Amino acid sequence: MKRIIVVGLLILTCFLLQCTLFHWLSFGGIIPNLLIVLTASFGFMRGERSGLVIGFISGILMDIFFGAAIGFYALLYMYIGYANGKFCQIFYPEDIKLPMALIICSDLIYGVVCYILMFLMRARFHFSYYFVHIILPEIVYTTLVTLFLYPIVLRINRKLEAGEKQNEKKFV
Repeated sequence: MKRIIVVGLLILTCFLLQCTLFHWLSFGGIIPNLLIVLTASFGFMRGERSGLVIGFISGILMDIFFGAAIGFYALLYMYIGYANGKFCQIFYPEDIKLPMALIICSDLIYGVVCYILMFLMRARFHFSYYFVHIILPEIVYTTLVTLFLYPIVLRINRKLEAGEKQNEKKFV
């Protein structure tokens, strides 16, 4: 129960930061995608199920407040969380290279899928412009923010796991 509350508050905090503070700190209208960082991080830290659930909750928040149709972002974030969960077996908390690479790939996939489904379907064929002016700057900004956000998420996950192990020992 403690994990659910803490993760829920973390999702809400990242969503609010992404929608408020980072809009104020945007560079050329580009903001970092904190929910991708959170979804990917919990995906490869905790596995497919956690990535899927956190991705769904993050995506449904984006759908409710910014989406044209309910379910688009929820489905996209769910797939990203699930795909990152596949790397749970090779996750080492001390190594930041894998999480950074996965977050970069997740943000790239997010940008490309958003372009294909939101712009290409409307006959806007300026992928190179969209890639250079939207996707790449968002990836760079998200990567820079990841350097600060990921250690916080990792520390929170470690504390939650330590608390869960303490509770398991009480029952044994």
